[in-house]
Amino acid sequence: MSPVLQPVASASWPLCDAVATAELLSFPELVRAVEQAALEYDQGLIASPERMALPCGPGGTMLSMPAVAVDVAIHKLVNVQPANARRDLPTIHGLVSVFETATGRPLCILDGPEVTGRRTAAVSLLAMRLLAHRAPRRVLLYGTGVQARHHLRALAALHPGCTVWVKGRDPRTTADFCQQARSIHADVQPCDDGLPADLDVVITLTTSTQPVYDEEAVPGTLVIGVGAFRPDMAELGARTIAGSQCYADDPPGARHEAGDLLRAGVDWSAVGSLANLIRRGPQRARPALFKSVGTAAWDLAAARVALARLGRR
Repeated sequence: MSPVLQPVASASWPLCDAVATAELLSFPELVRAVEQAALEYDQGLIASPERMALPCGPGGTMLSMPAVAVDVAIHKLVNVQPANARRDLPTIHGLVSVFETATGRPLCILDGPEVTGRRTAAVSLLAMRLLAHRAPRRVLLYGTGVQARHHLRALAALHPGCTVWVKGRDPRTTADFCQQARSIHADVQPCDDGLPADLDVVITLTTSTQPVYDEEAVPGTLVIGVGAFRPDMAELGARTIAGSQCYADDPPGARHEAGDLLRAGVDWSAVGSLANLIRRGPQRARPALFKSVGTAAWDLAAARVALARLGRR
């Protein structure tokens, strides 16, 4: 006998698409939540194991990233399908399921790519606050992809008066990106030849396998590497890294994923953590370099912000 399928009643928890998720995650609140989560993660109060990766379709990958704190548990499930560009579909799809730790009951579901993009930009803005010598006035972004847009939104929210230069692989693509990006941040300029002088912050946001930035480390210029998230990727060159005091949001994860630092043969015992930066402040003997590789603990921080806005925390 064939099974009888009964209709399921409407869920009692919100299912948030990308637009709704973005509205829940303001950058000032995200930066504060990531700062708190970094301290908890360092103290062992947030469990965030190494992500699991499984093949998913031709050339695709499914990534599983859980994290558990005393109040909230999350599971981010993301599918990366590079062939989707030919299908006129986004490369990344995914969801963040959010649960109450004590009972295990679902609280909400958030859009995975939107959570990832916004919490990653929030980590960069937190690093700026901790490491930059002043509030950024002159920022250079490498890349014209999704992460560049998220970082522009973060800069517009927290540093609306700064000038942002954008350097991409193709001048026409870069110019188009800047023109569209002015609806996000007023002062966005293409950077085609050379580098602007007196930069406060340089942020690399590409998936390059070869360094896109390998300048001499300069006092007063903070370098943040975001895009390279696999051992075979490297946005930052050995010259920049060798002349810098290096920090990472998650040093244990960086040992496996930060291709820039791995290729440069960095001394891992000298790489400071985000939590130590928050507690003790930076060392000012050399220019600072911050490597962001990500952890589900930052997704958990974003979930806390969303729950507070939804009135479910």
